[in-house]
Amino acid sequence: MQKLNLKDKNLYYIGGIVRDELLGLPEKQADIDVTYVGSAIEFCKNLGIGEIVQINDAFGTVRMKINDEYVDFASTRKEIYDKKGHLPTVTEIGCSLKEDVLRRDFTVNALAKSLYDDEIVDYTGGIQDLKDKKLRILHDGSFIDDPTRIIRGLKFSVRFGFELEEKTKILQEKYLENVNRDMCYKRLKQELEDAFNLNRQEVLDKFVEQKIYKLISDKNYANTEINTENLIKKYEVETPWLVYLGNFDLENFDLTSREQKIISDYKMLTEYSGEDMFELYKKFRQVSKESVLLYAIYVDYDFAVNYLEKLSEIKLEITGDDLITLGYKPNENFSKCFDFILREKFKNHKLTKDDELKIAKNFFNKL
Repeated sequence: MQKLNLKDKNLYYIGGIVRDELLGLPEKQADIDVTYVGSAIEFCKNLGIGEIVQINDAFGTVRMKINDEYVDFASTRKEIYDKKGHLPTVTEIGCSLKEDVLRRDFTVNALAKSLYDDEIVDYTGGIQDLKDKKLRILHDGSFIDDPTRIIRGLKFSVRFGFELEEKTKILQEKYLENVNRDMCYKRLKQELEDAFNLNRQEVLDKFVEQKIYKLISDKNYANTEINTENLIKKYEVETPWLVYLGNFDLENFDLTSREQKIISDYKMLTEYSGEDMFELYKKFRQVSKESVLLYAIYVDYDFAVNYLEKLSEIKLEITGDDLITLGYKPNENFSKCFDFILREKFKNHKLTKDDELKIAKNFFNKL
């Protein structure tokens, strides 16, 4: 665990950093998160060291830079969900530590460790659940308040090899039978990204088996027959989560322009399915690997993989200068000639530059 050299009885590490230490996991190189029992803003203003970088008055949080490290201080707080599925409203800043941890997602993430004397504080039975490898929510309305906790549970179950505690499992199933579509899709998207960017096939398998897909759609549009994890490992993409979920209707999500293009390009490719394979190959040359992998998973695995393995390497050896050397004047027929040669090379990948020049001559001779 990263150490912060501040001795104060009101300061605690909390959540994942404590959980991971108790699990014996390697320390992550990340910003330091601590909770202050009281007002973290007032504490930081009077700390006397470091530099305050950012303050969020509504949530009682402060970001500081201390000895070249960023430290996030959070006030203990109580929250209510005025609108289920959306961001909570803070009702009290500076509540007790116990009241603060009870607003969290699972018992294993509600553990605290004192910066003063290293004492572990466990109000919810999180230590025993760590030993039992169980994920247990803190109250019956947890998923109703924040359905993204279902995705967090999925992520933790795969990362740590945990299973949902029986009552938690029943409450999850009950919620998924009647999903509240009026939710914060920004948070849902972030959790989906975190879970599927692990690039573990098990995430998709559990996503389908446990019907977690109902958070997005009543119908399952995922394909678990093809190992997406292996495809992504082999062909490496920037946006793994979208290869897993790009076949779903994600219109409620605030997608980036690149994410929107991946999906629109994939849909465009499906329109060429079963048509002239050379034309499809040309379209493949214009899109990202994510779109090609989506096509492999949901339309034609063999052709898409063949493209990634072999067809994508096809390149013309000749250039416009070569055609000029042959005595042809630059005009619109140059691009038609290149397309004609490329079509021939698509049929026979072993064509040499001399072969391409011969094909070019034949092309122009037939005009």
